[in-house]
Amino acid sequence: MEKNLTQADEDGLAMKEQGAETEVFIIGHKNPDTDSICSSIAYAALKNKLDPDKCYVPKRAGRVSRETQFVIDYFGVGAPEYIDDVGTQIKDISIRKVKGISGDITLKKAWEAIKLNNIVTLPVTLEGKLEGLITVKDIVKTYMDVNDARILSESRTSYQNIIEALDGELLLGNSGDHIEIGKILVAAANPDVLETFIEKGDIIITSNRYESQLCAIELNAGCIITTTGAKVAETILNFAREHNCVVISSPHDTYTTAKLMNQSVPVSYVMKREGLVTFKSDDYLVDIKDTMSKLRHRDFPVLDRYGDYYGMISRRFLLNAGKKKVILVDHNEKSQSVDGIEEAEIIEIIDHHRIGSIETIAPVYFRNQPVGCTATIIYQIYCEAGIEPDKEIAGILCAAIISDTLLYRSPTSTAADEKAAEQLAALAGVSTAQFADLMFKAGSDPEGKTPEEILYQDYKDFSLNDIDFGIGQITSMYADELAVIKDKLMPFIAEACEGNRADIIYFMLTNIVENNSEIIFAGENARKLLDESFGKYGLCRESESGDSVILDGVVSRKKQMAPAILAAIQSP
Repeated sequence: MEKNLTQADEDGLAMKEQGAETEVFIIGHKNPDTDSICSSIAYAALKNKLDPDKCYVPKRAGRVSRETQFVIDYFGVGAPEYIDDVGTQIKDISIRKVKGISGDITLKKAWEAIKLNNIVTLPVTLEGKLEGLITVKDIVKTYMDVNDARILSESRTSYQNIIEALDGELLLGNSGDHIEIGKILVAAANPDVLETFIEKGDIIITSNRYESQLCAIELNAGCIITTTGAKVAETILNFAREHNCVVISSPHDTYTTAKLMNQSVPVSYVMKREGLVTFKSDDYLVDIKDTMSKLRHRDFPVLDRYGDYYGMISRRFLLNAGKKKVILVDHNEKSQSVDGIEEAEIIEIIDHHRIGSIETIAPVYFRNQPVGCTATIIYQIYCEAGIEPDKEIAGILCAAIISDTLLYRSPTSTAADEKAAEQLAALAGVSTAQFADLMFKAGSDPEGKTPEEILYQDYKDFSLNDIDFGIGQITSMYADELAVIKDKLMPFIAEACEGNRADIIYFMLTNIVENNSEIIFAGENARKLLDESFGKYGLCRESESGDSVILDGVVSRKKQMAPAILAAIQSP
């Protein structure tokens, strides 16, 4: 026995055939650094080789920093596309792709389309744009409630529509003409009585009664419809031609013919035009659920990004809505993830930070190693798979390791990082020392940057015990560059703290050569936490300007700065 597919089944199969369910996004954290961007690019390239049945796409959750831009430009690799939310959108799910109908077609054809598709709502379109909607309720109401005999002239129905609704035949006249005046009248009486009812332009339904047909034409009827397929006398046709009267033959009896007349009304006369509730294919399900629950419509039209009709969605499509598939790199905390992460399906996490707050609905591949850079782990996965990265991928992975480990000077740097970076440098044809000098200089150059761009180009949020704080960082091999950056940031950081609704903001001006960081800050208890975190170890001293502190030997936000502040907040 052949199985009948529902419309939802067919839509789902279509989506699978198009490959919509095979796309996986690989995304780093917000305010991405070089490691976050380069690891997503490199891991996507590897996964596409290892798993060709899916399409792995690198994405970014924030703007590209100057350092990162220098790296991807140097090695000729394009920046990942920006994505601000990975929540499920309408375009991610199988919706009903009901073809739009023309407003000129008959209610009969609209009804046939509704039955064929097993739906209750049809979109009416013109050149791809949504004009209105027609529902089963609209058609039934027209058929049952409308008793106006002038409905065909009021709706300017064409004679072609009447022919289609009756399965009839045009014997005389132009089928493309539209009815502009007159009413529908069944000629059941004798001619003497008909003379008191027939007006100019009327549509007369009559059997093969010569006298009634002749009377109707003499009284300037606009159209004669003969029933039961009876042959019309040649003299009647000639007389009708002289009076510009259209003649149509219906194969049905008089009762059926009269009953079918309302079905010739064009859809445009009945459809709903005003107050349409539409969604866009880019809309997120979380945003449309409330609207759909409040309105009792069965279906809602969806428009694409250009405003063209896209398809129809109903509440039942939300029940089994697919989620975007995501691989997280260089982070595993919800606060650092792209918006909507709680609605996405996380299938992998590759990271080198502390284990944070990300939750998954099922077990996932989670690789977390105590190394200085996620790119080191990515390179290890390449080696384990027996795949040598090409020159461009090797170059960006090497750059990421140099950036995150401050050319092996960071306390987070390990022997594995240095070994990986030097091997990758050989594959990319660069010197790590020379490239580091070029990269750090490009990243720390303050020229043309706004204070906001500098603060947030490498910035992470933290929260503990109802205290929200952020730490930004910039690294340089040149003290004079850091001084210029400090002068730009000092007037701005307090304003940023208030605008960001953070309790405290710290910014690390890290000098790679001197192996220290000057800390500027804003927020109540910001200085107190620094003293509690580093003062007891003799690492915290006043700067010469007196408006900041110097933390000797502190160059890592991840391993030194953030853990110390978190510990101070947590201590009694």
